Amino acid sequence: MIFGKNCDFEGRTRLRVLGCAAGLLACSGAQAADLPLKAKGVEYVKVCSLHGAGFYYVPGTDTCVKLGGYLRTDLVVNSNSDFDPAYNGVAGARTRLGNAYTSRSRGDLNIDTRTATEYGTLRTFFETGLTWTDATYSGAGTGATVYSSIGGVQAPNNANSGAIAGGTVGVYSAFIQFAGFTIGKAISQFSVPWTNYPANNYDDLPGGTGWVTGVNQFTYTADFGQGITASFSAQDQVAHATTNVWNVSAATAAGLAAGAYGVNDIAGTATPDFISMLRIDQTWGLFQASLAAHDNHAAYYGGDETTGHPSDKWGWATQLALSIKNIPTGPGDTINMSGAYTRGASRYNFNENMSTTYAMYGGTGLPGVYQGIGLAGLSDSVFVNGSAQELTTTYGFRAGYTHNWDAYWNTGIYGGWGAVRYSSIAKSYICGAFIAGLSLSSGLAGCNPDYNYGALGLITRWTPVKNLTFSADMAYTMLDQKYAGGSTVTLPAQASIAKPAAVYELKDQSTVTLLLRAQRNW
Repeated sequence: MIFGKNCDFEGRTRLRVLGCAAGLLACSGAQAADLPLKAKGVEYVKVCSLHGAGFYYVPGTDTCVKLGGYLRTDLVVNSNSDFDPAYNGVAGARTRLGNAYTSRSRGDLNIDTRTATEYGTLRTFFETGLTWTDATYSGAGTGATVYSSIGGVQAPNNANSGAIAGGTVGVYSAFIQFAGFTIGKAISQFSVPWTNYPANNYDDLPGGTGWVTGVNQFTYTADFGQGITASFSAQDQVAHATTNVWNVSAATAAGLAAGAYGVNDIAGTATPDFISMLRIDQTWGLFQASLAAHDNHAAYYGGDETTGHPSDKWGWATQLALSIKNIPTGPGDTINMSGAYTRGASRYNFNENMSTTYAMYGGTGLPGVYQGIGLAGLSDSVFVNGSAQELTTTYGFRAGYTHNWDAYWNTGIYGGWGAVRYSSIAKSYICGAFIAGLSLSSGLAGCNPDYNYGALGLITRWTPVKNLTFSADMAYTMLDQKYAGGSTVTLPAQASIAKPAAVYELKDQSTVTLLLRAQRNW
């Protein structure tokens, strides 16, 4: 019996153990079904040190990206634009219609992507900006004024709030670089690294070109090592690289009074500008030589194709530039300089931010004369009906020196000078129009449309914290015209700038402009 009892106990125990085991299996199965699946690891943005500071890997790719840009506000004294002197329009007229100051705000964004490939780095770069600039008023000729257009938006809508509040959208760069090629909108290969700014913010220095907002191009750059490179480029010539191709036969008194020696008669694109450039960029500084070929492609003598047209004429431009670093005056001090010579390619000396017509008013000491005026015009070529194109020659230089007082303050001194020279045949065309249209008092003997343009400036910058800079840039600008002393012209009434029909003395003029800027880079 004892044996029987033991057997019964053991049997019941086994049943209990099996039951509990089954229950545990059932419970564990139910709990496993309720548990969440293991989450995938989060892909955090990783620093990409391969291409320099500020780059990060795009998650899930081998492409690195860098975001950058700036926010800038300007206040320009004695100018109707940013940052041009008062050399034409209502600003040059020096009437109550011109602005005592003009303000501008701009937000800029750039996106730089790079991917390492077996052909080298594949790069794309895009830069855009939103800009708002104050406009000004022009005369209506009826005792009323009209608020001028901003960014193609006519008043009064340009003063109202909206998507961009009447401002403008700019595409400054948009290019691809791969295996030595640059394709798209980028700074011209003719330009030097400091473009228009050897030490300045001022936009109007002759002595070389800039194309700071880019120009469409197809470029190949060969890298020979040790900082030596050579580039060969075909770039768009219409958007930036042409000043004026003047048909003097169609000149009007109103146009001549504003510095236009004819009507602009540029035809459609025929060929791009061809650029070659050699650069040596090393620790001591930089040397660069640039050469450009520019086709002057005129339209028609008259209103239709039956009137004929002048044949194309190729112009050219050359530039030499030098930058000297590590000079004895202090760490980081720099001297930048360049000089240019052009024939039929004036934009390569008078950069794309500069005007091509000048009408600067001032006083006069001549009796019976209303005021003084400086008139000048810039072209690539001029012609009259039935003639060939006469190419315009220009030459000039610009330079700047920047001295760092300490880590927070620096000062720059800069200047530029440019000369415009017309051939004897071109002068005969222009002077004929001047005598007939404006009654030039000195006649053919006193007529000379050549001129010099110069600027000299001083800028001081304060950077209290990294990437935040406040600057004050003052520039003196001078127009030196070559008409005979005491010459006068009779100008028609110009309602838009509130100038009456009267006799004006042709004489040299000058102006001073001040730019106050705050800029935060990021």
